[in-house]
Amino acid sequence: MTRIQASDSLVPRQVFDVPSDEKPRARKASTDSSSQGSGVQLKKQIGLIDGVAIIVGVIVGSGIFVSPKGVLKFSGSIGQSLIVWVLCGVLSMVGALCYGELGTMIPKSGGDYAYIGAAFGPLMAFLYLWVALLILVPTGNAITALTFAQYLLKPFWPSCEAPVEAVQLLAAAMICVLTVINCYNVKWVTRVTDIFTGTKVLALLVIVAAGVYHIFDGHTEHWAKPFSGSLKEPGFIALAFYNGLFSYSGWNYLNFVTEELKDPYRNLPRAICISMPVVTVIYMITNIAYFSVLSPDEILSSDAVAVTFGDKMLGFLSWIMPFAVACSTFGSLNGAIFASSRLFFVGARNGHLPAAISLININCLTPVPSLIFLCAITLLLFFINDIYVLINYVSYVEALFTLISVSGLLWLRYKQPNMERPIRVNLLLPVIYLIVCLFLVIASGFQSPLEVGVGTVIILSGIPVYYLTIHNPVQWLANTSQRINMWCSKFFICMPNQEKFD
Repeated sequence: MTRIQASDSLVPRQVFDVPSDEKPRARKASTDSSSQGSGVQLKKQIGLIDGVAIIVGVIVGSGIFVSPKGVLKFSGSIGQSLIVWVLCGVLSMVGALCYGELGTMIPKSGGDYAYIGAAFGPLMAFLYLWVALLILVPTGNAITALTFAQYLLKPFWPSCEAPVEAVQLLAAAMICVLTVINCYNVKWVTRVTDIFTGTKVLALLVIVAAGVYHIFDGHTEHWAKPFSGSLKEPGFIALAFYNGLFSYSGWNYLNFVTEELKDPYRNLPRAICISMPVVTVIYMITNIAYFSVLSPDEILSSDAVAVTFGDKMLGFLSWIMPFAVACSTFGSLNGAIFASSRLFFVGARNGHLPAAISLININCLTPVPSLIFLCAITLLLFFINDIYVLINYVSYVEALFTLISVSGLLWLRYKQPNMERPIRVNLLLPVIYLIVCLFLVIASGFQSPLEVGVGTVIILSGIPVYYLTIHNPVQWLANTSQRINMWCSKFFICMPNQEKFD
């Protein structure tokens, strides 16, 4: 096995393709104490409850409060949109179970990056890291932060939009505060996640209670013809699923931090099996409450369905909904920063980013340079006039690489049938997930060719970057990476990761 230190050059080593009979020894070596060589490791501090809170906390962000109108818009009817919400939950559950097998078979932080690399090699893994770096992670985090700022400032500007500068400043401050928390202590991160997960679930229960009261008060007129106006075209169905899946996105974030999860072989699948049905049920009954109180036209004309709902049902307590959206996005962004920073940490550890990003602070045992790197990239997006245009490319790119990850599960079943698999899902599950994702990717190509085309170009642009900077890097680039690595080691009081690679 090859040992990779963070002080190595930018050139990647053979970290993805190791015979299956070496896996148990490598896995054991990676979990040994600090007796093996210099360096430090990430500490296993995340228990089952914390894992459930991370998944629920990341998934239940601004989506369920703001974007149900997207599902309704492309479904065309209340009845069909509810079916889409349920099927999105089922599909996410199937995907999460597939990732449960991948996560226990390849117990490395990094999620899709680690799985795609194990199945298809370093180039495909780098392409995922490339689009995650440019689109998926910073765009999602920036938009979540802006949503937090908009709704926290809403009570101060009740009749108009808050000034753009105020929103951007508050969003940037939120990103920085959460980055500091993530740098300082993982326990603080999990406590913040636990608290705000409870807050957002409580807010959704308020919506549900108000909706139930409205129904029992005799207001059932919106349910007279629930399937009237349903859109049956494949392209519209695909876009409805994209909007629904966007609200479920984040179910794979626990896989990004597998190395910090206590007893991952038991707790990873348990956390998935607890959290996904909980989220699906919450989303379903919340949408029923929305549709009971608001007409389809009211939902489609609203930029924030929960706020419109609160204005109609809660009277002088309507301020609760903007506050709930703010709390929800705060907790969601906290979990997203925690998990996604580990993606760049692992990418750097494998030589696909500058080695300094794989350093770990010796006092806090957190990947401080990776967290600061992610914070800087996210803050840069605030200089774009309208970063919301980037969200159009996120769903397609994410669906495509999820499809590739699940394809990797099937490929590894064929290529390495004897590989250790603590969890082995029924073969039908990844096949079903693969077929559905393939339909979504192809159908969206016909319905939104521009977004799909631009997303594809961004993915392919990573190929020359890989060969120019990773596969055969120029010497000055390697030397620069080495100097940055040494400076970060001293400035952030960090050491290389001790992890041995399999």
